[in-house]
Amino acid sequence: MADASTTKEILPLAGIAVAAFVFNTSEFMPIALLVDIAADFGTAESQAGMLITAYAWAVCLLSLPLMVAASRFGFRRLMLFLVALFGACQVLSAVAPGYGALMAARIGVACAHAVFWSIASPAAVRVVRPERRSLALSVIVAGSSVAMICGLPLGRIVGLALGWRMTFLCIAVVSFAVLAYLFFVFPRLAAGERFSARDLPALLKSPVLAAVYAVTALIATAYYTGYSYIEPFLQQVGGFSDGFITAALSLFGVAGIAGSVLFARLYEGRRRPAFLLTVLAGIAVSSACILPASASPAGVAALCMLWGACGTAFNVSLQSEILRFSSEGEAAVAMSVFSGIFNLGIGAGSAVGGAVSASVSVSWVGAAGALVGIAGVAACAVFLLPAMRRAKPHG
Repeated sequence: MADASTTKEILPLAGIAVAAFVFNTSEFMPIALLVDIAADFGTAESQAGMLITAYAWAVCLLSLPLMVAASRFGFRRLMLFLVALFGACQVLSAVAPGYGALMAARIGVACAHAVFWSIASPAAVRVVRPERRSLALSVIVAGSSVAMICGLPLGRIVGLALGWRMTFLCIAVVSFAVLAYLFFVFPRLAAGERFSARDLPALLKSPVLAAVYAVTALIATAYYTGYSYIEPFLQQVGGFSDGFITAALSLFGVAGIAGSVLFARLYEGRRRPAFLLTVLAGIAVSSACILPASASPAGVAALCMLWGACGTAFNVSLQSEILRFSSEGEAAVAMSVFSGIFNLGIGAGSAVGGAVSASVSVSWVGAAGALVGIAGVAACAVFLLPAMRRAKPHG
């Protein structure tokens, strides 16, 4: 019975993790193919970078209203619909005749993304036993990290060899395979309590959640100010080859898995505040060091490892705090707010990076991100950590 119970947990959890892999691969694919997309449509790289910005802002604006509207449905029905919508929009991305059509298809993907990341973590912790919640979260984040290791580099390789359109078509094929798998293994999980927009002020009265959202906005902005322009930075400033850049993108994912393992092992009890502050500081330091690190391949490799590990650990740590301090009925909507704010940070970071790149130089995107990162570390120390110490978890 124990083996059967474990299998019933592992199969759907693996499905969510693979879906996370595919969603994350798609979200950041324009970063890996930014130069080629810009060249194909005859636009500047900063304008092509708006594909990242618009996607992120769409998720930011749509996460809460879409999740509130979807809260009446069970997780199984939602998951299957979202993966199907995601795959269809990938096909539209692959055949887009122009920049505007590609942007519209990406907004469709963003709608699926907005709800998927609102339910992924709550669904993951509900398909496993309570004592395995941290493991479930780390597995979902590991799926995202594998996207950095395999998804982005493979997509870049396919894009360089066959064109960026074929990359999006490959993502569509994989997403339909994931849809078939989830259809057979994902259990029926009842939706949580109905949640309306009127309930949002009460949710935000939680000092921990309010502080988590503020820190998320700042740190995500800091991280993606530099990361959104990592490809042109390494090309133009570092002078590195396409092969090296692909390998560097893979290192982010390898480090991300390391960050999720560290989270699963260390993020408990009294170590939580120190762990969180350390990884946030690591993001600020990584952003500040991108320019000096570009002087050598070893420096870039070390930077990518630190940056990737801290970025993943930051993400999953704050998700853990949201689930710790929200009720089961609030969890999906609380996560939708987190997803929206996180993507606000991605969009803001991409916009800041684009503005710095266009008006000054791509060399300084890291320095701009570091300034925002310092503000995020300060907000964590002054607001979030004291709130975590005072508050009592739900359940």
